[in-house]
Amino acid sequence: MHIYADNQLTLPSSVVSIGAFDGMHRGHQALIKYSVARARKLDVPAVVYTFDPPPRAHFQNSVVLTTIEEKVKLIRQLGADYTIVAQFNDEYASRPPTSFIKEMAFLRPEEIRVGPNFQFGKEKQGDVELLSEYFNVYVLPFVTCDEGKRISSTRVRELLQKDEWKKACHLIGREQLESF
Repeated sequence: MHIYADNQLTLPSSVVSIGAFDGMHRGHQALIKYSVARARKLDVPAVVYTFDPPPRAHFQNSVVLTTIEEKVKLIRQLGADYTIVAQFNDEYASRPPTSFIKEMAFLRPEEIRVGPNFQFGKEKQGDVELLSEYFNVYVLPFVTCDEGKRISSTRVRELLQKDEWKKACHLIGREQLESF
């Protein structure tokens, strides 16, 4: 797997999955696995576009569940061909949605896969509807646990705050969170 910063990669075609992927929980894994499977079927590279730090950590100073090193390692294990790690800072956060769309165009995505709450650009002005004006965008529904509750990084953080490590680890689909 090759790793790039934002605006460094150009491809003739691809399937792209985009997300903060903090915690790399089972929902994130499902999104990336599906994108990789689609890329293989279409015979194009699978690209994962993520952020360091995750936007929530930048804006809300929330705990980062997965270091960038761990995240990249897990993305590699899921079979991605390329990972783009955008440095999420004030400058990146101030980019208009059109800047992100132009960057995606260099990847020539046949498909883009995102989660249900995907937003991008300054003040979250971009959304799935806008991105769909330029690309074939598919939204993976929320993944739920055995109890029927939505798996999310927020939920993992809440479980960790309550010292419910076993439940948190079940949601991330691993024995432990290496970052903690």
